[in-house]
Amino acid sequence: MANTNLYQSLNLIVPEIVLTVVLLVLVLTDLIFHKDKKFIPYVALVGILITGYFVLNQFGEKGFAFQPALYTYGMVAVDSFGVFFKMIVVVATIFIIFFSFGSEEIIKIKNRIGEYYALIFGMVLGMFFMISASDLILIYLSMELMSLSSYVLSGFTKLRERNSEAALKYLLYGAISSGLMLFGISLIYGLTGSTNLYVINSLIQNPHINLFTIAFASILIFTGIGYKISSAPFHFWTPDVYEGAPITITAFLSVASKAAGFALLIRFIRTTFISYADANGMWQLINVFDWKTLLIAVSILTMTLGNFSALWQNNMKRMLAYSSIAHAGYLLLGLVVLSNQGLLAILIYFSVYLVMNLGAFLVVMLIANKIGSEDIHDYNGLGITSPFLGVSLAIFLVSLTGLPPTAGFIGKLYLFIALVDAKMIA
Repeated sequence: MANTNLYQSLNLIVPEIVLTVVLLVLVLTDLIFHKDKKFIPYVALVGILITGYFVLNQFGEKGFAFQPALYTYGMVAVDSFGVFFKMIVVVATIFIIFFSFGSEEIIKIKNRIGEYYALIFGMVLGMFFMISASDLILIYLSMELMSLSSYVLSGFTKLRERNSEAALKYLLYGAISSGLMLFGISLIYGLTGSTNLYVINSLIQNPHINLFTIAFASILIFTGIGYKISSAPFHFWTPDVYEGAPITITAFLSVASKAAGFALLIRFIRTTFISYADANGMWQLINVFDWKTLLIAVSILTMTLGNFSALWQNNMKRMLAYSSIAHAGYLLLGLVVLSNQGLLAILIYFSVYLVMNLGAFLVVMLIANKIGSEDIHDYNGLGITSPFLGVSLAIFLVSLTGLPPTAGFIGKLYLFIALVDAKMIA
């Protein structure tokens, strides 16, 4: 019986197993073929394509891996929601591998290219478990796996002093947020005696539960997740890290890391604090913590700080960093609704955000390769010297702004339709 359960569990995490195998292959290949590493990026590309294939095979599937004998639910949840966000990460990874072929920053570290791709796959593995985790221990471990890889990658090139500065700031801020989150997890465990989100959901519906402890622990856990999605007031690391990190990693953090963070936040709230969804698809909160008020406040603050701070930036990567912060605020609006329609709006928005944000970073990378600068003042005359790059950048920036008839407008439209239907906008 135990062997059957183990086989079923392993069958549900095939994409994660494939990622682990590819990561090991990349490390071994780097060690064995240390003189000629030209084919390592192709190993990474084939590996992520195979992973994507197994992720798509899970579409429509529903199950739990690594279930304790006494519980119906396991540590890892496999469902279509998770498949969608995993595919966002897979597509972003494919884009980043192609970006790396043309990035002068990455070309200059070709002797360490094996480590570079191994760390990217370490991030992806952490993100996959973040997206599927239904247990507080796995949530914490997966976030740390992703974080440790991203800390190294943010200062990986060492070409400029700001690379090391970005990595150090990211590490220090990340350590603080992880510590606060772990404290919140310990409070939840101490109160309920469980780390499984589904079990916690049933236990906190007890009318005698300590509401203050639940609220305090929820805020601490949100601090850790909010750091990953760059929501205010946990966004302070984002501009420095985005500016100092290699542009390929900046692009990856802006999309894949944010997708994994939002998937985790949605699953955490939906699984732990929602009792049921009514006939209209509205999620009914358990009356232990007012998530809606917190999300509204954080969303407004994030949008305001992100948009206004972007106006005074001189560096293109810093401007896109504040844009990424603002978009985190917009995405939180979809979660504020606490409904199936709000969730659908988030999924549509992420599909659009993936293309327009990676597109903007690609153009910025190509311009940096051409003029050797990321300073906005050095973009003067770009429309004349490189009209294709100038027009492409303009289109992506207009889309990020959300103006019609671009895809960015469609993404924001679905968010505001969900808000109107929920009677949150008159």
